[in-house]
Amino acid sequence: MPHRLNEEAIRARLRELAQLRRRYGCPRLHVLLKREGLVINHKRTERLYREEGLSLRLKKRKKRISVLRVVMPPAARTDQRWSMDFVSDALDTGRRFKVLTIVDDYSRECPAMEVDTSLNGKRVVQALERLAALRGLPEVITVDNGPEFSGKTLDEWAYKNKVHLNFIRPGKPVENAYIESFNGKFRDECLNENRFLSLQQARQIIETWRKDYNEVRPHSSLNNLTPQEFARQQQTVTSLQTAL
Repeated sequence: MPHRLNEEAIRARLRELAQLRRRYGCPRLHVLLKREGLVINHKRTERLYREEGLSLRLKKRKKRISVLRVVMPPAARTDQRWSMDFVSDALDTGRRFKVLTIVDDYSRECPAMEVDTSLNGKRVVQALERLAALRGLPEVITVDNGPEFSGKTLDEWAYKNKVHLNFIRPGKPVENAYIESFNGKFRDECLNENRFLSLQQARQIIETWRKDYNEVRPHSSLNNLTPQEFARQQQTVTSLQTAL
């Protein structure tokens, strides 16, 4: 048992150091742990480093000020962590359009979807600003390394609004599982089932589907509640616990 407790302490300190010193690799983090008397054998540090998924690397040309490096635990409440991604499709004319999808990792609710032929970092920020006015912002947003998310515009906005960006590793969509699951449902139930004659029509159909997803569609992982029903239920439970 003492060994187990000691290892948990090392894990916690390793995660903390990795977040504070995002450009430090395993050897330098090992030196810091050794200075504090937490480890002696570098192989133990290397094992914990791999198990904690801390080998995330940022390209040297990117200077992000709002990025997280730690492995995120499951969300424990609504609006704690969101996920974002893009889905693409085409109008009947053949013109391509993109959809910015946003999902609350805890309630699975989709607070917004932005539809246009071109969506850059500035448009992503504008969508988030509208959500901030309507419901507030999460603590963390998980995204991939696409240019719309990894550029300065979103990074500076996130830093200003105290929102951390959690970048998944390139080629690892499983690390953004909530939005991947949502995007699959969106494509299967909406994009594949409709013809879009114009961008305006696409926006209307997609918004109607979003509201139905939040308010009507049962979600198996939420015990067949809708995302909004689940969020209200959890809010009631939290209020009762606070009152006790």
